Amino acid sequence: MDENESMDDRKQIFLQAMAGSAVSPPPIWLMRQAGRYLPEYRKIRAQHSDFIRFCLNSDAAAEVTLQPIRRYGFDASIVFADILLIPYGLGQKVWFKEGEGPKLKPLGVDDIQSLSIERAKQVLGPVSETIVKVRADLPGTCSLIGFAGSPWTVATYMIEGGGSRDRFKTRALAWRMPEVFDTLMDVLVNASVWYLKAQADAGADVLKLFDSWADGLPDPIFDRVIIRPTGMIIDRLRELGVTQPIIGFPRGAGSQAVRYARQTGITALALDHGTDTGWARRALPEDLTIQGQLDPAVLHAGGAVLDTEVDRLLSAWRGRPYVFNLGHGIHPDTPPEHVTQLIERVRSFEQRAETSKQEQTSWRVV
Repeated sequence: MDENESMDDRKQIFLQAMAGSAVSPPPIWLMRQAGRYLPEYRKIRAQHSDFIRFCLNSDAAAEVTLQPIRRYGFDASIVFADILLIPYGLGQKVWFKEGEGPKLKPLGVDDIQSLSIERAKQVLGPVSETIVKVRADLPGTCSLIGFAGSPWTVATYMIEGGGSRDRFKTRALAWRMPEVFDTLMDVLVNASVWYLKAQADAGADVLKLFDSWADGLPDPIFDRVIIRPTGMIIDRLRELGVTQPIIGFPRGAGSQAVRYARQTGITALALDHGTDTGWARRALPEDLTIQGQLDPAVLHAGGAVLDTEVDRLLSAWRGRPYVFNLGHGIHPDTPPEHVTQLIERVRSFEQRAETSKQEQTSWRVV
């Protein structure tokens, strides 16, 4: 960094990429970077038996949000929370079972009318408090991301009663009772708008929408349950004066991601590791900020294969606005030292490229 470069300028590396600048080496953060792979996280988590209460304890949530920043110095931090806080806030019973993941009391058609956004506003206030506390202790070089689960993904958990391989009940309801299903989606849109605006007001620099179950949907349903509600959320946030960049992550969308990027109003598109990089470069607008693509299994493996994949992605997206990240969340068994290796590899990219260039020039002269 140039001695005359201000701390505020350096802080903007992530926001520069969000604004469409091709920063090299690119900013880096990881989905689920605060979590079970870190011993310091496990130590705090062991003190909180109820995961929902843990997420809504602003002191604990702020601490675990900051842990990976202290350890690794990422360019962005994401508030520690969970996409299922919204259904919990709306009044649905939600709990986490050790070794099995989230569980919810399945939402019936008659239960939709009882969902309360006013209750959510009261219950989820600690998330904004977490952001305020993180903001106060965040290094000047690090940006802060707020997030929510997208309506379709949240709805699948609410209807299925937990994670589901094919989300069949949810898909069937969307086809069989479209008006009822759209009513649920509208509730989730309204709750998400309030929730994301609250995070923006509390100090989040960027917002993100996670549509973790966007795969396997035929076009008419994809347009209705993925594109339409995402566009509604972003339009309403803009109407309310929220100017923060918004990252969309339609995991598994494949070629439908092109329509998603063009029609929703997102600022940046996060790609999963199953997306063909060459196709994505050709199909997506050159000025659209791209994030992600590294397979979490590669990070878990570490070693030479990690270096090779990092270099492949950095080379592929060079010259385009890009944020280095995984194609999904970090695996809890990932050795922490592999994350160190990843960051060092990303941040030394330009130095290695320059060395390679000089070596090639020297060879030609000889």
